[in-house]
Amino acid sequence: MEIYLNGKFCNEDEAKVSVFDSGLLYGDGIFEGIRAYNGRVFRLEEHIDRFYDSAKAIALKLKETKPEMCKIVADTCARNKMRDAYIRLVATRGCGDMGLNPATKKNPTVFCIACQIALYPEEEVRKGITVIVPPTRRNYGEVLAPQIKSLNYLPSIMARLEAHNAGAVEAICMSREGYVAECTGDNVFVVKNGVVKTPHPGIGILLGITRKAVIEIAKEMGLPVEETFMNRFDLYSADEIFISGTAAEVVPVAKIDGREVGNGGIGPITEKIRDRYLKLVREEGYPINF
Repeated sequence: MEIYLNGKFCNEDEAKVSVFDSGLLYGDGIFEGIRAYNGRVFRLEEHIDRFYDSAKAIALKLKETKPEMCKIVADTCARNKMRDAYIRLVATRGCGDMGLNPATKKNPTVFCIACQIALYPEEEVRKGITVIVPPTRRNYGEVLAPQIKSLNYLPSIMARLEAHNAGAVEAICMSREGYVAECTGDNVFVVKNGVVKTPHPGIGILLGITRKAVIEIAKEMGLPVEETFMNRFDLYSADEIFISGTAAEVVPVAKIDGREVGNGGIGPITEKIRDRYLKLVREEGYPINF
């Protein structure tokens, strides 16, 4: 596998990041998870826009332009001859004096990986996954804006550990106020009486690119969509629940905190949205030149 690292491609065994890199020492960096299908990178420009928004929010100045970064992503897929891939684009503040002072870090580290990924077993994706509502809550917006895709995912890892210990594969986390927020790395949707509901941005969530696509699909299907405030009751009484994300795509939830969701399998609206999403991602995108 070839990795893009700081202006050149190298073999994965040679792709090294210094132990003094601020991303490793302090989680001082940002990333994007991106997906390629059928030789095209799905909504790459939107991912790159969000990547640069995250960089600006943490005062990380990247040398590459947005078009150059798009080409880096596509070229990483091409160099590895991957028409279908999960892509991880990362930028850190780089190396400098030991300590927290960002002014000592002058040269950001940028790398891009194209690989394969399967977050959940295919059998569970088809029939629906089991989730819990964990004790761990989402980050408070006044500490770190949830719109920043930073390298600090420890709260998500802790929530996923709680899910694993409870025999579940994912966790739907609540906000500090007790509203449904998001999963450890995905957005959440609830279907009730034919209405597709998802947490309001004001709760403090990442505005996922897959989330946006799902909302567009639901509206095209003529379904009412609400960005709203929900609590545990809304999860427990839902007709259908599904989660969405670049890596996860659209995944139905069959059970939450020991309670069956609907009939305990993939719901009809979830199935239709999932089918349309999987069709959409293969029809549009930034071309990869092999």
